[in-house]
Amino acid sequence: MTVPTEPALVLASGSPRRLALLQQLGLQPSVQVPDVDERARPDESPQDQLLRLARAKADAVAISRRAPAVVLGADTLVLHQGRALGKPRDRDDFLESFAELCGSVHTVSTAVAVRTEDRCACLVVSSQVRLCAVTREQAIAYWASGEPADKAGGYAIQGRGGRFVESLNGSYSNVVGLPLFETARLLVDAGVELDRAAVLPAPTVAT
Repeated sequence: MTVPTEPALVLASGSPRRLALLQQLGLQPSVQVPDVDERARPDESPQDQLLRLARAKADAVAISRRAPAVVLGADTLVLHQGRALGKPRDRDDFLESFAELCGSVHTVSTAVAVRTEDRCACLVVSSQVRLCAVTREQAIAYWASGEPADKAGGYAIQGRGGRFVESLNGSYSNVVGLPLFETARLLVDAGVELDRAAVLPAPTVAT
């Protein structure tokens, strides 16, 4: 009698933050970085761009593999007043974009795509973040820490940048790079086994 085995899980991303978030679910995926052109297309909405890139990353890795696997692709975008803010090109670019974000609300959206042999399930999760007002001296010191250089929007809520987050409406893990609640459900639907505690919200404890 053949015992069915759980499908291999592959993270189609080189982001250490996404890997760490999946490890929070008790998973140990292999990592394969896809070769995908991430440039926006003309007249493409931010949501369409996110979904296209998340699917493209998952598809690129799935096609390259010899054995079937569950492949997870994701893409995150920071939007402020209708403008997408990517990773800062240099210090001056960071100081300009970070000054725009501070003292106002912006949206962080992540698309997640989970590819199996026969289908690809996708979703987009958005969170609203308000950063406090920050002086130029504080912004320069933050850039000097090295943290903003490879972060969309130029800050990390899970790192030193968390001190600037005045409020958050939505998923914290989404702002880090992968909405865990929604991702867990996609993975379970794809046949990946998780503890119930990792899929369902924690019960409210009366105090």
